[in-house]
Amino acid sequence: MSGDLPDYYFRVRENGAVVFRVDTENRQRRIDMEEIATVNINNGKIKPHGDRTLSPEEIALIDGWIAERQAVLAARDVDDILRAIDHMNFTTQWAQSKASDDALEAVTDPLLMAMHDLRSVLIRKKADRLMKDEAAE
Repeated sequence: MSGDLPDYYFRVRENGAVVFRVDTENRQRRIDMEEIATVNINNGKIKPHGDRTLSPEEIALIDGWIAERQAVLAARDVDDILRAIDHMNFTTQWAQSKASDDALEAVTDPLLMAMHDLRSVLIRKKADRLMKDEAAE
C-alpha cells in the first residue's frame, strides 16, 4: 500500500491548505503525516510549520499545487455560472408554466433586483472590455 501513497498530502481548507509530509517508512508501518506548512491560496503565501525550513523541492511542489488548485477553482467558478444560467432558464420555465400567483409575488421583486444588478455589472464590464480593445488597436 505504501507505494500507492503520495509523499505529500494537501488538506484543503477554505482559503488554501495544510501541507503534510506522508511517512510510511517507520517501525510500526503506520501512515504518519507531519505538518510542514500552511498555504494561503488567495495571496500565494506559504508559511512553514513551526521552525521548519522548506526545501526548494517542497516549495516547488507547493507552488505547483497552488497553480493546479487555482485552475480547479477557476473552472468551478465558470461551471457554477453556467449552472446558474441553466437555473435561470428553469426559473423562466417555472414562472411561465407552473408558478402560482402567490409564488410569483414572493420571488418577483428580489429576482428582478438581482437580475438588474447582474445586468448592470455585465454591461459595465463589457463596455470596459470593448474600450480596452479599442485602445489596444
